[in-house]
Amino acid sequence: MITPSITYHEFQGGNDALRNPRSASERERTKRACILTLLTLLVPGGAQIAVGSRGLGRIALAVTVGCWFTALLGLAMYFTMRSVLLGALTQPFVMWAGSILLAGLAIGWFILWLDTLRLIRIGQLPKGFKPILAVVTVALMVLTSGGLAYAGHILNEGRQALAGIFSDGAAMAAEEGRYNFLLIGADAGEGRQGLRPDSIHVVSVNQSSAETIIFSIPRNFQNARFSEDSPMREVYPNGYNCGNECIINFLYTEVHNSYSHLYPEAEDPGVEAMMDAASGTLDLRMHGYVMVDMDGFAELIDAMGGITVESEGWVPYRGRHPETNQWGDRWFEPGTLELDGDDALSFARSRTFSHDYARIQRQQCVQQAMIGQFSPQTLLTRFTELMAAGENLVDTNLPQSQLGSLLDLAAKAQEHEPQRLTLGAPDFGRSGELFSTYPDFDQIHTRVDELIAREGQGDDDNGADDAAEEQPQPDPAPDAESDEAAEAPGTATEPPGPTPEHSDEAVAGDEPDAEPSAEPGEATQPDGSPLTELYLIDAQQRGEIGVLEEAASGNGDCSPAG
Repeated sequence: MITPSITYHEFQGGNDALRNPRSASERERTKRACILTLLTLLVPGGAQIAVGSRGLGRIALAVTVGCWFTALLGLAMYFTMRSVLLGALTQPFVMWAGSILLAGLAIGWFILWLDTLRLIRIGQLPKGFKPILAVVTVALMVLTSGGLAYAGHILNEGRQALAGIFSDGAAMAAEEGRYNFLLIGADAGEGRQGLRPDSIHVVSVNQSSAETIIFSIPRNFQNARFSEDSPMREVYPNGYNCGNECIINFLYTEVHNSYSHLYPEAEDPGVEAMMDAASGTLDLRMHGYVMVDMDGFAELIDAMGGITVESEGWVPYRGRHPETNQWGDRWFEPGTLELDGDDALSFARSRTFSHDYARIQRQQCVQQAMIGQFSPQTLLTRFTELMAAGENLVDTNLPQSQLGSLLDLAAKAQEHEPQRLTLGAPDFGRSGELFSTYPDFDQIHTRVDELIAREGQGDDDNGADDAAEEQPQPDPAPDAESDEAAEAPGTATEPPGPTPEHSDEAVAGDEPDAEPSAEPGEATQPDGSPLTELYLIDAQQRGEIGVLEEAASGNGDCSPAG
């Protein structure tokens, strides 16, 4: 009788299906394959430690533990040292090293999957289970190794995009505990000579509390003062006061055309002059600027997935007819509006049958919606789109070295309701009083100081409300301020009248301002039924301006939703 020889290893592991699947049943082999697959998914290196290839398994397990430790450390730092964490993660070298590390991890995990298939001994599995395991393994390879490789690619793209957007200068120091940034929405549309800022805002943030004040400067603001250290004081020692041509909207182009030599070290002399004008007008030192063209503005909102606002009035814009699909006049209805980039741009820029101050309020509303609806989840899920849209920023001098602390400050700012102040009606008198043509800088500086002093007294106070109550509200008379640059003398040296190229219509590149009507009411159709978009479109074709003004009279009342 012949007795088969039995090795010591077979004797020790003969009944161990995990280590010796030859003697196991088909069910046990299937179970073993599932266990090894789950180990490679959840604890990379675990399958190799359990079955074989222990050298490879120990290395993989050490890397796995290191990755988990790094992730937990990052999570702890996010809640305790978020500024430091974000500062590190936005540095070019760290982002480059991170993309290399992710690529290495992707390759290592792929090798582990291949070795796991070898350890499973797929040829010994039941025939019906083999294709299932193959499909599942390929899917998990794509999910894990492919996901890490894609993350590394995205991180490297982000590094390149940030380098193209932000400057490589030194970090900025706060002034009296505040950061002040000039935010410009610029347009170089058809019929314009050069780029012109249509939306001018200053965002002032408290360095400690992250409370925010948004100052809005009308584009037809005249006699703007320059900061004491501005080279433009040599040209305009008493402010930007040459008359109709010296509304602040024109400053950018004028400096580029005639005075760029006064800013020999500036990459963008026009925006430097705009910062000097905002600084002197508000008596706040500007730390940096962000200038976005209108196309970039729309693309950025699309990259965020759109925004949601609450509008209290009808807002006219140009679009495709809801029934005929023909291009023409349309209206945004009051209520909750979910806006994509193009719609948000139309909503923010509209001033037909309204006035510039309602437009400024809607611009502020859209900005707040963008800030309030931006979140880490948006950044993670739409990183590629946001980076691509960010490259459409016309310019910014914000340093990349400070990007982490600025992101942390922006995240904290979402916890507070910003205060707001417009340098014109209704925050400074009635629209007919032409404050933007004849600004009282002592009043402006007093109000700025009051808003800064009011910080910390409650987020429910928007800052301008109490002061606005002390001022007369806009009257129902024609809105002279929206066309004040064309109708009122700015200084004694001003030409007697505006030329067509310097009218407010040419500045805006839009329709001319219409005279605003009385305070908003419950506007209805003649038969008493509610207004509809189709009714307003027909009324506009019939030239019923009074009906349209009444419908649009409340469209400056807007708030972020969601």
